Amino acid sequence: MALSKILPASQEQYAGARNLIINGAMQVAQRSTSATGIGNSDGGYHALDRWAFRETNTPSFEFTWSQSTDAPDGFGYSMKVDVTTAEVTPVGYGYIQQRFEGQNLQQLKKGTSNAENVTLSFWVKSSKTGTYIVEIRDSDNSRHISKSYSVSSSNTWEHKTITFDGDTSGVLDNDNAESLRLNFWLVADTTFTSGTLATSWASITNSNRAVGQTNLMDDTANDWYITGVQLEVGETATPFEHRIYADELRRCQRYYGRYYLHKGNEYMTHGANISLSSNFSFPVTMRATPSSTHIQNINASNCNSSSITFVDFDGASYQVNMSVVSGTVSRRDIYAFDAEL
Repeated sequence: MALSKILPASQEQYAGARNLIINGAMQVAQRSTSATGIGNSDGGYHALDRWAFRETNTPSFEFTWSQSTDAPDGFGYSMKVDVTTAEVTPVGYGYIQQRFEGQNLQQLKKGTSNAENVTLSFWVKSSKTGTYIVEIRDSDNSRHISKSYSVSSSNTWEHKTITFDGDTSGVLDNDNAESLRLNFWLVADTTFTSGTLATSWASITNSNRAVGQTNLMDDTANDWYITGVQLEVGETATPFEHRIYADELRRCQRYYGRYYLHKGNEYMTHGANISLSSNFSFPVTMRATPSSTHIQNINASNCNSSSITFVDFDGASYQVNMSVVSGTVSRRDIYAFDAEL
């Protein structure tokens, strides 16, 4: 069947890369498949690549954030938020978020008279029915737009489609820095709910960001699942763009990668505390020069330490130090490299 018979004309040119979301099917979880105690000043990236949790004002609620196999037909995984410490009266806000590079958004034509509408679609399930808010925030120009959706039936997978108008104000920077954020609100206090929901693009006003938001965090019996998240140009939600795992993983590795590094299995006689180095190339060029973190020493023979001595967009130098005057040197470590927005 011809492509034009499947996609609206405005979306034909993006075939193969329609979905601006990375890891929308919740396949990739390099950091962890489950993280506990999220909330209460523990925002950031914890589980499920490219998705972050953001909060403010030190809320007391906590939840377990995990990759779940509970998913609608056609999907293997979902993201699960399971409340473990309740907060009946909200303090601040909490939302699940994905951030986007400006250079990946130029097709939106934002800030021009030809600004494109975008459509968000996703599957959601929750034990807590009610109104939820999803927001697009323009970080370059301090603008935003919010829309509501309803969880109508508890513990039932529901498919949602939301179209956001194009914004004729505020051109997005064409670079590798953050330009947009997509926020799935889970809880908000009156600072963010006391105004009128900003259903059209406007300068950011906190009171208009999450009006009507249900407090998911008010009971430890509450949970919230999401998968099949797709954000695409146009006014029509097309079928979810499934990507093979290897493709999705490489997209994620632009922002975060966790790798086994190894040096040795050779007999050395240079003396104790001699450093041995090797270079490591990332499988994809990272968004920016990443930070590095030592995660775990897998094994070591005649080595007393390891370190990353150089890192840039494309790779790093891995160094181990001999602990003996002579012997067979071997060491393996896990290092993480982070260039998240």
